Amino acid sequence: MAEPIRVLHFADAHIGMENYGRTDPATGLSTRLGDFVHRLDEMIAYARENDVDLTIFAGDAFKSRTPSPTHQRELAHRIRDLAELAPVVLLEGNHDLPQMDKKASAVEIYNTLAVPNVIVANTFTTTIVETKRGPVFLGFAPYPVRQQLMRDQDTAGKTIAELDRLMAHVLGSALEGFAEQADEYDMPRLLTGHFTVTGAIWGSERQIMLGRDVEAPLSVIADPRWDYVAMGHIHKHQNLTDGQKGAPPVVYSGSIERIDFGEEHDHKGFCWVELERGKSSYQFIELNARPFVTISADLREDENPTHTLIELIEKRALTGAVVRVRVEMKPETEARLDEGMIRDALKRGGAHVIAGIEKRVQQAARARLGGNPEELSDEDLLERYLLSKEVPPVRRESLHQLADPIFAGHLEDGAPDD
Repeated sequence: MAEPIRVLHFADAHIGMENYGRTDPATGLSTRLGDFVHRLDEMIAYARENDVDLTIFAGDAFKSRTPSPTHQRELAHRIRDLAELAPVVLLEGNHDLPQMDKKASAVEIYNTLAVPNVIVANTFTTTIVETKRGPVFLGFAPYPVRQQLMRDQDTAGKTIAELDRLMAHVLGSALEGFAEQADEYDMPRLLTGHFTVTGAIWGSERQIMLGRDVEAPLSVIADPRWDYVAMGHIHKHQNLTDGQKGAPPVVYSGSIERIDFGEEHDHKGFCWVELERGKSSYQFIELNARPFVTISADLREDENPTHTLIELIEKRALTGAVVRVRVEMKPETEARLDEGMIRDALKRGGAHVIAGIEKRVQQAARARLGGNPEELSDEDLLERYLLSKEVPPVRRESLHQLADPIFAGHLEDGAPDD
């Protein structure tokens, strides 16, 4: 009996995402660049030790459509290492695509140079790849570019909602055609895509989305004619057909490293697949992603807020973490808080970066904005509004967490793309 084909499935490397980093004195590069490439190195070591047969990189190699030469170099080293082990499929994601149709994508260079053992999947198509444990039928569904996918469709006079429905229909029809082709071959079959599937749970990636998204129904993807569906685009690892009889695993591997505090509690890693016709399985292998830690405290009635907060800090595992502090205070307790001592405690605890110390100062009931609103931060304006509406503290905390990625907007790179 043939052995299962061993497939490495990962996605959303987003090399170039350097928020919450600092300069590494040894290299002169951002420590956050190091985070992302170290995760790739951990994954490659696992693939080597476990004798990988095929690698599926399901899109979004870089943060930017125009990666710097340094970012290109760091990825190229890892693609070379993977290609020395087994064939590598590079699926184009939305972050890899140029804004204009005729421009090259961020990963097209691997096709141009005809890099051995590397396949750039930049069109909707199917192919058969030979591996050392046997052939695999592959379906490629890169990020759906509207102009390309709907080139033969009549779009005149249609509303945005109608265009979205038409786009989903065209995408579904293409995927159905792939499944019909797959059914002609008696071998393991794998579909890889970079788009949203109905029912998937989003994370912080909404804040770095490039372009409008199209959604494909799960019923089209979870087709038993496939043995495994390797998805990219959504950063939270999830199996959309978990426990569903007769359906293949439809799996978002998730991103390999945390981007911001919206992913604080998400596990990061890759999928190790044993691909067989009709009975594939996979494991999620967790990577050593950099921890993000939020320390929250209600110090409104505290006589010694500095001491209390330092005690809380000393109880947390902060080594190597990106840390933020959020405290509820009254004006009188705010005056007693020594922020310098708090920062010293965080550094002693091993914090890699202190993302901020946010003091939410409770004003009198139904406080008005007062003063000049232009002098207040977005967080302060939101807090004062919530206070004026007498929103309870727990609810205020939840709303602030939801608002954080919106306010952040990755300002270190300017305004976010559309």
